[in-house]
Amino acid sequence: MNAVSVHQAVLADLDDLASLFDRYRQFQGKASDLAAARAFLSERFNHQESVLFIARLEQKAVGFAQLFPSFSSVALQRVFILNDLFVEESGRGVGAASQLLAALEQYAWSFGAVRVSLNVAIENTSAQNLYASRGWKKDDQFFMFHRFPPEP
Repeated sequence: MNAVSVHQAVLADLDDLASLFDRYRQFQGKASDLAAARAFLSERFNHQESVLFIARLEQKAVGFAQLFPSFSSVALQRVFILNDLFVEESGRGVGAASQLLAALEQYAWSFGAVRVSLNVAIENTSAQNLYASRGWKKDDQFFMFHRFPPEP
């Protein structure tokens, strides 16, 4: 059986993370830009603005998750936003996504977080099923709204 390993990413993982992040962005409909992906993640590392986890299958990087720290004013406690989770085809069906979720959940709880939140595409039912199977709850209290700057 192929063993998946997950750990909190360090700067030495940056090249593997950038490659995964670029493929994730392509999966989200963006054009490939490996240099921009690497620069974005490098800035997150340099300013300690996010926490990244990387999944490896037989030493090959197959997935990642990125958490952004925040706070709940109402709860007066820390929360985390799971902004990105991606597992490439070769890592699907072997537990990489579940292990990434377990690692980031443990990390969040170790900081006393009251929740980890995420958005998932309505049509991404496989991800929704994964989250539900791990105890994540669909929000039935709030709608998500966005405000974008005016078009130039």
